[in-house]
Formats: sequence, structure tokens, C-alpha cells
Amino acid sequence: MKKQKKCVILKAIVNNRIVGSVRVRKHNNHCYIGRLFVHPAYQNNGVGKHLMCTAEKVFDVPRYELVTGNLDEKNIVFYTNLGYKIYSKEKAADNLYYVHMEKLATGK
Repeated sequence: MKKQKKCVILKAIVNNRIVGSVRVRKHNNHCYIGRLFVHPAYQNNGVGKHLMCTAEKVFDVPRYELVTGNLDEKNIVFYTNLGYKIYSKEKAADNLYYVHMEKLATGK
């Protein structure tokens, strides 16, 4: 029986340098996408989008989920443009909330 992967770290490499990464974890038939990082010099060039699209292919699941902060408006717009929707907010401190976002897999 093939052992199932639980966590995968993806990285984007340009000229032998890591310029971006994202962690992907499967739990209860859902895929949780960890914090996406793209080096500032490589942002707005499709690196983050490529990492996210690749992350969504790691596990065959019906739903993807991620968390970001409410002050990260650029990130919320980025994830929304990739098809993620806010489904809840969790207060962390005064004027600071964790924004929970989800995306349903197409064809599932």
C-alpha cells in the first residue's frame, strides 16, 4: 500500500536561488495551503500564481483552504482572483482578524 504524503513544500527557483515557496498539507480530505512567499524582486511576475496552481494539484481533494490577515489586502485580492472566497473571520487582536478563505476544486 502506498503511503500518503501529509505535507509538501514547493519552491520556485530562478538562477539557482529560491524566490518563492508554499507549504501544502492534507487533512480530513481537505488541502490546507500555508503561507505563500515570493521574494519582493519577483512579485507581480506570476511566481505566486504558479506556486498556488501547482499547490492545488498536489492532493486530489474537493476543497482548498488558507488563512491570511485582514490587513493583507493585496493578498486577499490575489487569492480572490484565484477563485478563493472568504468564509469566516476570526479576531486575533484589536483591528486584526484572521481571514479564512476556501476554494472548491473544479469538477468535484
